[in-house]
Amino acid sequence: MNQHLQTPSNIWITGASSGIGEAVTKAMLQQGHHLIVTGRRQEALDELKTFGGERVTTARADTTNREELASIAGLLEANGDLDMAVLNAGTCEYLDISQYDSEVIEKNVTTNVVGTARSLDIALPALRRTVKKGKKATLVIVSSSAWWFPFGRAEGYGASKAALTYFAHALRADLAAEGIDVVVVSPGFVKTPLTDQNDFPMPFLVSAEDAADRIVKGLQKGKREIAFPKRFTWSLKILGALPQGLIDRMSASMSRQQN
Repeated sequence: MNQHLQTPSNIWITGASSGIGEAVTKAMLQQGHHLIVTGRRQEALDELKTFGGERVTTARADTTNREELASIAGLLEANGDLDMAVLNAGTCEYLDISQYDSEVIEKNVTTNVVGTARSLDIALPALRRTVKKGKKATLVIVSSSAWWFPFGRAEGYGASKAALTYFAHALRADLAAEGIDVVVVSPGFVKTPLTDQNDFPMPFLVSAEDAADRIVKGLQKGKREIAFPKRFTWSLKILGALPQGLIDRMSASMSRQQN
C-alpha cells in the first residue's frame, strides 16, 4: 500500500473552480503542496491563486476540449515532476422521463467520461515522466457512489459514473506494471453548487470541506478506494446486493413518477 502526499508534491487538479475540486485544492495548499488548477472560469481560478500564492499555477481549460487541454500540457512539465493528477471535473444533469431527451445522457457522459479520458491525454505522459525518474506517481479519478443503485432520473449521471469507475479500474490494471497508482473516489451527496440545485432529500449530506478532508486523508493512508460517508455508501452496497427483482421494485417505488 503506497501512501501519498507525505512530502510536498506537484499536483494537477481539474474541476478546481468550485465544489469538491476547490475544497481539495485549498486542503492540499494548506499542507504545502504545489498545484496546477484547471477549470472553465478564470475568475474562480484567480481566487485560488490569491489563496495559494506562488504555490498555485492557473491553467484555464474545458476538459471536454482537446485543443484547450493540449495548450496547457506544457505546464504539467514546466512546474516540476507531476506527482499526482486529480481528475475531478464533472457534471450532474437529471432526466425527466416524461420529456425524454438523449442530450441529457450525452452531456453527462461527455463531461464525466470523455472529459476525464481527454484529461488523461496530457496527465499520463507527465506521470510517466515522473515514474521514469524513480518517483511515485498517482492518478486520482473522482467518480460517485450514485451508480451502485438505480435511482430514477439518474439514467445519464449514474451511467456516466458507472462507466467512469470501470474506466478507472481498467486503468489500474493496465498501469500497475508501470508503477502508477490509480485511486477511485466515490462520494455520496456533497454540498456543492451542483447539488444545491437538487430538489429532493439528500441523506447524509456532507460539506465540500468534509469531503476534501476525507479524500486527502484517504490518499495519505494509501487507499485505492475512497468512499464516503460510510453510512450512505454501505447502505447502497447492501441494497445493490439484493436480488434484482427486489431492487427493481424498490427503485420503482422511489421514482418520482410514483409520487
